[in-house]
Amino acid sequence: MRTVLVGELPPEVHDLLERRRALGQDLFDEVWEGEYHMVPAPHGQHGHVDHQLVRILGARADCARLRGSGVCNIGEPDNYRVPDQAYFAEGTRPRTFNPTAEVVVEIVSPGDESRDKFGFYFQVGVKEVLIVDPGSRTVEWFARASAGFRPVDRSDLLGVSAAELADRIDWPETE
Repeated sequence: MRTVLVGELPPEVHDLLERRRALGQDLFDEVWEGEYHMVPAPHGQHGHVDHQLVRILGARADCARLRGSGVCNIGEPDNYRVPDQAYFAEGTRPRTFNPTAEVVVEIVSPGDESRDKFGFYFQVGVKEVLIVDPGSRTVEWFARASAGFRPVDRSDLLGVSAAELADRIDWPETE
């Protein structure tokens, strides 16, 4: 379901956003060119896969001299996305709003907007995008090309193929 409020933010909605912020429920919320996206917590399968990806990709990131992160803000305060993981160039200092990342990881949950973020990620200079879908048990790598991201078999930055990664994931049971 998509809800769009046009015009001034009603006080009730402002209060809801403040309450979510105070309770830490806005961790996955995003702002797309000034438009607030209230994102629910991910599906349970998501955490199962995310935990494995940290172990599998983390060692490769260390070898590639990339700094890993869990959920974080990529962009600026009025225009940012929140990937499930990100890998940054060595020496990049963690920030509240990171201007870019070398690699972003999106784990698909039902109804999410992972693929809709590609244009933004390209605009801010991300080099690779990894899409992992627990529901379909698929892994897709995308690399930066001249006009957008193109599908590739493997990550040049992390040195792992989509097929190898898919084989190493202990996929959760689907509902």
